[in-house]
Amino acid sequence: MGSFLPDSGSYELLAVIGRGLDDLMAVNLARYRPSGEHVAVRRIDLESCTNDMVAYLQGELHVSRLFHHSSILPYKSVFIAENELWVVSPLMAYGSARDLICTHFSDGMSELAIAYILLGVLRALEYIHHMGYVHRSVKASHVLISADGQVCMSGLRSIFSLIRHGQRAKVVHDFPRYSVKVLPWLSPEVLQQNLQGYDFRSDIYSLGITACELANGHVPFKDMPATQMLLEKLNGTVPCLLDTSTIPPEELSLKPSRSGADSGICEGPGGGGGARHSNGEPSSSSVGHPYNRTFSPHFHAFVGLCLQRDPEKRPSASALIGHPFFKQIKRRPSEALPELLLPVTPISGCQRQDSPSGLASLESGLSHLEVDDWDF
Repeated sequence: MGSFLPDSGSYELLAVIGRGLDDLMAVNLARYRPSGEHVAVRRIDLESCTNDMVAYLQGELHVSRLFHHSSILPYKSVFIAENELWVVSPLMAYGSARDLICTHFSDGMSELAIAYILLGVLRALEYIHHMGYVHRSVKASHVLISADGQVCMSGLRSIFSLIRHGQRAKVVHDFPRYSVKVLPWLSPEVLQQNLQGYDFRSDIYSLGITACELANGHVPFKDMPATQMLLEKLNGTVPCLLDTSTIPPEELSLKPSRSGADSGICEGPGGGGGARHSNGEPSSSSVGHPYNRTFSPHFHAFVGLCLQRDPEKRPSASALIGHPFFKQIKRRPSEALPELLLPVTPISGCQRQDSPSGLASLESGLSHLEVDDWDF
């Protein structure tokens, strides 16, 4: 895609595929009239926004102009239409990784699919950290996948610069605003809010939580009160990948509804001493345990590195890109990911979209997306 005209008349708004920002934002599927391409248009009611919200959005848009990387979702056009801010971005036809979990992979995705996704996220984080920023909102709903398997990071609203007065600060003390939805992913040092502060390695912890989210089908700590979550993280409680090496054999022999192994939280810093129940029922009701599988030692080691309590011990994004976990990747994402995501098909893969039945099919394909948290 090239640049898009900053004119609302150039866009035919189709289905509303999400809302957010206290219902002040609507995300539309739209057709760009000059080319016929489908795009996503985020429309924000500026008249109803507080001054803080406007400043928050301005910060996001400023950062988006600075960033130019294939693994970061681009904004193709930003303009004011009457009382609305319009932000145009490519349509990511597979939606977010969280959408895929909710609709098709409730017990987690395959290890190889996760490897492709996490490598895309790491490339984005490597660039963001090199530019002097901390993302502070790494999670599956901010990982978008295009029809050709391109993985892009979004969720730039909470991003924070380490550059202060022309110098690169060593740590950040700012707590991300509007962060209630992201608490389970935040590192212990971000939640702790002490004088030591935090830096880019807090994003690496969030990446480890996201890896568990993709592998297990749910987010560790998700149903805990914030205070308990903080205590668990500060005390060294480490989430883990749920498989035959982390779930005790006696739990694997139980039916899913009786097992507590769905919490994704392991005892102790080693991440392998058995799972401890903390939230909800397993997502699968099929015969046999949903986590009767075995992830590779490299995947377990990768997650363990990301989730170390001491941020000094967490590798950088650049170092993690070279981790043996990613040696299983043999093909380009455009060749491999669409196959690995089957039976899911990209939104743009439906029938003719310029006909009434084609549009109905397209809207139906979008109806399952949880785009309230999908930050284009």
